[in-house]
Amino acid sequence: MGEETTWFDLLPGVKNLEHFAKHYLARTQAGVQAFPSAFSLTHVFAVLMVLLFVTIGALAYRSEVSKGGEKAIVPPPKLTLRNLFEMITEAVLGIAEPVMGPENARRFLPLIGTFAFFIFFSNILALIPGFAPPTATLKTNVALALTVFVMTHVYGIAASGLGYFKQFLGHAPIYMAPFMIPIEIVSHLARPLSLSLRLLGNIAADHKVVSAFFFLVPFVVPVPFLILGVLVSIIQTLVFCLLAMVYISSAVAQDHGDDHAHESHH
Repeated sequence: MGEETTWFDLLPGVKNLEHFAKHYLARTQAGVQAFPSAFSLTHVFAVLMVLLFVTIGALAYRSEVSKGGEKAIVPPPKLTLRNLFEMITEAVLGIAEPVMGPENARRFLPLIGTFAFFIFFSNILALIPGFAPPTATLKTNVALALTVFVMTHVYGIAASGLGYFKQFLGHAPIYMAPFMIPIEIVSHLARPLSLSLRLLGNIAADHKVVSAFFFLVPFVVPVPFLILGVLVSIIQTLVFCLLAMVYISSAVAQDHGDDHAHESHH
């Protein structure tokens, strides 16, 4: 995504600091800048703002629940930060249980829930004029997708040991291994690419559309696009988290499939 002015650019010294960071991080050959840095300080500020908001919301929810008594069970009558975080958590858990099973849904809720909160509130920044959403940049989405990719295999190995790698053989006979292994490897490597590009394309496009209409006609006209943007933000959060659930649940279920096979044989 190209450079755009945000509220963070108005902070004193931000531009000078960003130019210094880009010069420091850029690769040079024979004193000439060969590979310019894509570092953006405003992007860092946006990520930190989302993380700060999510942290404050989580602490507010924890503080209310830890008090015990009626306040821990009955939510406040008005919409508060605690209500919002509780609704999102329940929605994520409700989606995860049919996909991963009740036990795995609760086990992986901290990871999937963190993705949901960060991606959703990052996406929502696309609808606020003067802010650039972190998920409209490839570097953020690649980091999220690689986290899913790495943790999927970590959980898979933890659940099945080295037997986890048997999935790369597929269900084909052993003599088909030279053909199946490369196909399975490409299939797994395509997952982070698909996750990151899908999120990038939808959020970047939505951000550009909303920004364009706010620039042309800032009143009334952008409202339908804001409503559509909220739906896009929710759907893209759901899609990313749902795929992460599917990848992780299939990885940790490898050993269960073998156990069921042995039981049916006996």
